[in-house]
Amino acid sequence: MALIVYEQEGVYIHSSCGKTSDQDSLISGILRVLEKDAEVIVDWRPLDDALDSSSILYARKDSSSVVEWTQAPKERGHRGSEHLNSYEAEWDMVNTVSFKRKPHTNGDAPSHRNEKSKWSFLFSLTDLKSIKQNKEGMGWSYLVFCLKDDVVLPALHFHQGDSKLLIESLEKYVVLCESPQDKRTLLVNCQNKSLSQSFENLLDEPAYGLIQAGLLDRRKLLWAIHHWKKIKKDPYTATMIGFSKVTNYIFDSLRGSDPSTHHRPPSEMADFLSDAIPGLKINQQEEPGFEVITRIDLGERPVVQRREPVSLEEWTKNIDSEGRILNVDNMKQMIFRGGLSHALRKQAWKFLLGYFPWDSTKEERTQLQKQKTDEYFRMKLQWKSVSQEQEKRNSRLRDYRSLIEKDVNRTDRTNKFYEGQDNPGLILLHDILMTYCMYDFDLGYVQGMSDLLSPLLYVMENEVDAFWCFASYMDQMHHNFEEQMQGMKTQLIQLSTLLRLLDSGFCSYLESQDSGYLYFCFRWLLIRFKREFSFLDILRLWEVMWTELPCKNFHLLLCCAILESEKQQIMEKHYGFNEILKHINELSMKIDVEDILCKAEAISLQMVKCKELPQAVCEILGLQDSEVTTPDSDIDEEENVGMTPCPASTFQSNALPTLAASGVRDDSPTQTSVSSDGCRLTPA
Repeated sequence: MALIVYEQEGVYIHSSCGKTSDQDSLISGILRVLEKDAEVIVDWRPLDDALDSSSILYARKDSSSVVEWTQAPKERGHRGSEHLNSYEAEWDMVNTVSFKRKPHTNGDAPSHRNEKSKWSFLFSLTDLKSIKQNKEGMGWSYLVFCLKDDVVLPALHFHQGDSKLLIESLEKYVVLCESPQDKRTLLVNCQNKSLSQSFENLLDEPAYGLIQAGLLDRRKLLWAIHHWKKIKKDPYTATMIGFSKVTNYIFDSLRGSDPSTHHRPPSEMADFLSDAIPGLKINQQEEPGFEVITRIDLGERPVVQRREPVSLEEWTKNIDSEGRILNVDNMKQMIFRGGLSHALRKQAWKFLLGYFPWDSTKEERTQLQKQKTDEYFRMKLQWKSVSQEQEKRNSRLRDYRSLIEKDVNRTDRTNKFYEGQDNPGLILLHDILMTYCMYDFDLGYVQGMSDLLSPLLYVMENEVDAFWCFASYMDQMHHNFEEQMQGMKTQLIQLSTLLRLLDSGFCSYLESQDSGYLYFCFRWLLIRFKREFSFLDILRLWEVMWTELPCKNFHLLLCCAILESEKQQIMEKHYGFNEILKHINELSMKIDVEDILCKAEAISLQMVKCKELPQAVCEILGLQDSEVTTPDSDIDEEENVGMTPCPASTFQSNALPTLAASGVRDDSPTQTSVSSDGCRLTPA
């Protein structure tokens, strides 16, 4: 049976078929929103036709995409008398994709009844693209529905009451937000902010498939959507709080009350995630084109040593008389192994981030700074000179400013550099981020970017230098904040590939707890661990990563090192989905940066020495035939002074039995399927 969740009489179409050309014909009808079999239908029909299912029109599209309205096939209107007075018969009709009245042949004028019948329509909510509202104070409230193929349906005028109740009903099923171009237009499932989009995808159309399959309780899903709509208004700060609550509710409803369903096959969650996040594939079956390998013995993991930070004296020794940096590779290796002393960061970061070329002279850098200063203030003047009246007509700039002001006021406020009211550091954060919107208006500002700028401004203590270092850093991080978030999806897949090679048993356990997609690492990757380490530790971690040593995507090995450190507790205490998420979140500010750098480097060296490394892993790490230049090479013995040995890892993947998805130990050899293109992973 169809459930009517909204019904309103006195909803009119103002047609142009009146007696005179300037007179509209008012066609009264009933508007309903209905639920049936996990689908939500919006249905309007003239009052006379409300009980006649055969009068429903459906769209027909020819090869040139010209569409017309045609009467529903007769066989659809004769399904037995039990269907004639219900909405059951309409659910298998083709969804409308246009509104264009079919011309009458031979000049025959239709009867009044037939004329009104031609205005009936229904469509599935999954086909809805946007809703346009009337201007305030313009008579009756009306709405215009636009479908996903840009078909526009006739305006519905609400003569009895307004359209607010309808909007509220629709918001139970879809996310609506104002269009940046037109406040009167509400976009459906809008994803204009990249960060919010990634989580919102979890509650998009694929969830309806779970309802249809009987896996997800509708009421709980609607609660989750309602909760998520609050989160999406401030996706960054609310993500890890709200996401836990929402996912908890969803997975509780997925599992239901039957204890036998508490250990669902990981394929269910994998299918859900692969649908909800296009491109994120964590499959459970082998597929053609995948490289199937037995578990690889990566060999013994070496002990790695860290050195003291590079001093100002060491830096100065490597500069020639004209100010060029000598032996750049050696300098990068020293920075990788020990980081930089704080007094040196203001100079060295400009080179590491690409603001200054490594082979530039002091004079060339001075000229470059002058040029970049002029360029910066020209861009700053662009937004500074926008009047309030202009900004009223520039919704994108207005939205950017609003987001920036909110984020700046909560970025690193416990740091002395940014604490207190009217702090000049906060003003500079705001101005740099606003100017970046002028520099890259397509991307503009996305929540989380203030976290990347804050340490740069702290070190540079100069607005212009901080801006250009930030712009260079954003060149590296841009893909994290793009609307489709393809960069984030790719990194999660690559991380899964690496972790499975290191410890397939741990991966199997995570999959058994619906965590195999590693979504709890999202924040780590998005803003490069900014919220996981103390402020000073982040300075050290970032400068090490900026050397691009010892391999490509070293930050993914850092993720592996952290997860390896937490593996024992997660598995021994049998953490489930929520416990894993909570545990990972609570690691914030508790991770030893030097220990993790040691472990990550040791993992890279272990992989480099492996002669049977899968091609997918080689591509992720940028290795050719398992050979790479490591920081151990070309370092003089005297540079090892002050090095601190790191403890050898207690984790050796080849020494551990596999833990199957069911939680049962499996000492038999296992196989792992790795995509040859490095983009997909298939555990066998």
